[in-house]
Amino acid sequence: MVDEFRARWGAAAAAKVLAGEVVLPDGTAVTGDTALPAGAHVYLYRELRDEVPVPFDISVLYRDDDIVVVDKPHFLATMPRGRHVAQTALVRLRRDLDLPGLSPAHRLDRLTAGVLLFTTRRELRGAYQSLFARGLVHKTYLARAGVDPNLELPRLVRSRIIKRRGQWQAVEEPGEPNAETFVEHLGDGLYRLHPRTGRTHQLRVHMASLGLPMVNDPLYPDVVDVAPDDFSRPLQLLAHSLAFIDPVDECPREFVSRRELSTGQRRSGASDPAAITARLRSATVGIDTLTTHRS
Repeated sequence: MVDEFRARWGAAAAAKVLAGEVVLPDGTAVTGDTALPAGAHVYLYRELRDEVPVPFDISVLYRDDDIVVVDKPHFLATMPRGRHVAQTALVRLRRDLDLPGLSPAHRLDRLTAGVLLFTTRRELRGAYQSLFARGLVHKTYLARAGVDPNLELPRLVRSRIIKRRGQWQAVEEPGEPNAETFVEHLGDGLYRLHPRTGRTHQLRVHMASLGLPMVNDPLYPDVVDVAPDDFSRPLQLLAHSLAFIDPVDECPREFVSRRELSTGQRRSGASDPAAITARLRSATVGIDTLTTHRS
């Protein structure tokens, strides 16, 4: 094992083996003489890099015994991944709210702000995650982009989006569509987006494919290098609202962001339960007849 770690990750990784910091699934420490067959699993805690603090607070929109709904700021990842660990919404909220069992029911990109739902206990996680997986959550986003007077809107954008490991951008490819976004222009470059699927970077890819890349997007259509401590140009994309029928008490719920996009107008408040239920029912039917398909 020490030879394997040294060959793959260098002397520092080999030192972890010799220090007893690499363990087998049963917790037994790997030693310098340990030999394992191909495909075996070992575990270790990697050293955390210094992270640039994200200088924005997380506002709690709603909290009860089962769920916590927050208004995530731009630049804060939902959960630990890659170089972002402590500076994530999950880690911050677990500490601030003293909820070690907190878990996200879905995910927002690091650069996207807005409404984010967490469950407070492990046994609840599956029920709420299933709502998102089954498309039973009505999601509304707001975005700012340029204006093309020749582009016919509203429309339903459909395409096949693939995100490959190791590549910054997701790409559209020929084939059966796996991503759908309903796009409306509210005027003055403000767009309302209703994703009917949840592919990686879906909204950003679809807007760029229409020739309307979002303001301050560092990935689409072109990759722009942004310093880790540069918080001056937030992506103009906001997860504005979530509406769903609660799987625990079967009550209709809607949560609305209090954040604003640059030069945008504040939109807040929530519909009454009957209106939420009606919108959830209508969101799954009839939309194709009002839109233009794009393949």
